[in-house]
Amino acid sequence: MLTQVDLARQPFSGRVLILGFGCIGQGVLPLLLRHVALQPDRILVVSPDSSCFATALEAGVPCLALALGAENLDEVLSQHLRAGDFLLNLSVDVSSAALIAWCQDAGVLYLDTCIEPWAGGYTDPALAPQERSNHALRSGALALRQRAPGGPTAVLTHGANPGLVSHFAKQALLDLARDAGLALDRPARREDWARLAQRLGVRAIHIAERDTQFAAQRKTPGEFINTWSVDAFVDEACQPAELGWGSHERQLPADGVRPGGGPAPGIFLQRPGASVRVRSWTPLGGPLHGWLITHAEALSLADYLTLGAAEAPHYRPTVHYAYRPCDDAVLSLEELAEAGWRQQPRSRVLKDEIIGGIDELGVLLLGHRRGAYWYGSQLSIEQARAACPHNNATSLQVAAAVMAGMIWAIRNPAMGIVEPDEMPFDEILALCRPYLGNVVGAFSDWTPLAGREWLFTEDCDRDDPWQFKNVRVI
Repeated sequence: MLTQVDLARQPFSGRVLILGFGCIGQGVLPLLLRHVALQPDRILVVSPDSSCFATALEAGVPCLALALGAENLDEVLSQHLRAGDFLLNLSVDVSSAALIAWCQDAGVLYLDTCIEPWAGGYTDPALAPQERSNHALRSGALALRQRAPGGPTAVLTHGANPGLVSHFAKQALLDLARDAGLALDRPARREDWARLAQRLGVRAIHIAERDTQFAAQRKTPGEFINTWSVDAFVDEACQPAELGWGSHERQLPADGVRPGGGPAPGIFLQRPGASVRVRSWTPLGGPLHGWLITHAEALSLADYLTLGAAEAPHYRPTVHYAYRPCDDAVLSLEELAEAGWRQQPRSRVLKDEIIGGIDELGVLLLGHRRGAYWYGSQLSIEQARAACPHNNATSLQVAAAVMAGMIWAIRNPAMGIVEPDEMPFDEILALCRPYLGNVVGAFSDWTPLAGREWLFTEDCDRDDPWQFKNVRVI
């Protein structure tokens, strides 16, 4: 049963500072109190928005209403954190690189769910698209490894996606290997996983997600509705669309650009992610047109599964997000685009008012001998509420991965800066599984050309269905 979770608590002698306390922070807190040996007074919530503190104060967790910036970062963190403590960064508009560098120097453990720039870094018109890309943010964070190799563990981008989906991908590869009757040892290194994916014939990996949650009060004009942070979603929706670029791809898109500044596993498109639609598939929802929103896993997973030189690999799958958010968020994105990417004056995150729906989140592996295989979580709002308070289906998938990543970091405190792909997938999935609802794998004969055979005016590559030009909706 979903509610019968393992209540064993991970010992931890330090303190935890939660930076940012929106829907994810509120959803994570009860999991930390349940699974980590922490008294509430050893946790501190820091956020500029004191209106979100109610659930923390009810749990006995102290809160500090404060905006963190470059000018006060060292002063505030030095006052509240010491070596061996943990900084959980769930904020927006605070530089992840600055926080990671501080934690590496101070001996403090760290985890975030995405790599953030300082305020305005996603949408500043003075910045070139490449400067606003996740490639640039990821490269900057990984460059910090040179400061202290083997220093305090800093887990990058470990929410649901990015994060949990990288562990889904490894399990999916093992499922495909078993289905194909391959006799092999469990891959132990990055190269082993990449060779397995190549041997199986995986050409592309979609992070295929469909959110059907809804509330009785629907979206009104001038309002952005979402099932997780509106500000974070708008930020990433306005970034350039990015994808890991596979070795099988024959033609760079007309608006595709290979980023400069060194080898890169992906490309970006010269347009916002919220203006790029892609075809994908999930087991319950079936075919979908999702948005190619930039996410760190598109780059990190493609990088992890690369064989050969990054600029000219022998093998690499194409990897990207294919996100179909809840219906009200779809309308919100359309309105955002119509307004020239200027965010609506009002916003609402759906949680307690949700009356139905699920979040179906997984990885869709394409091109192998069975065609398509999806592996992931099908979590309903009812299951989420039964498993953990202060969550909807979307936030709980993120919160569970945050909790699992923190426990892994506590158990492995001197791993330096790591990405989800470098962590033990089975350990993370075991910690998350009680909170993921139905975890399933499903084969399909779906291809991005399905149902389009009569549309001969389209510019399709009918010889190879797994080309990105077939996946993109033009």
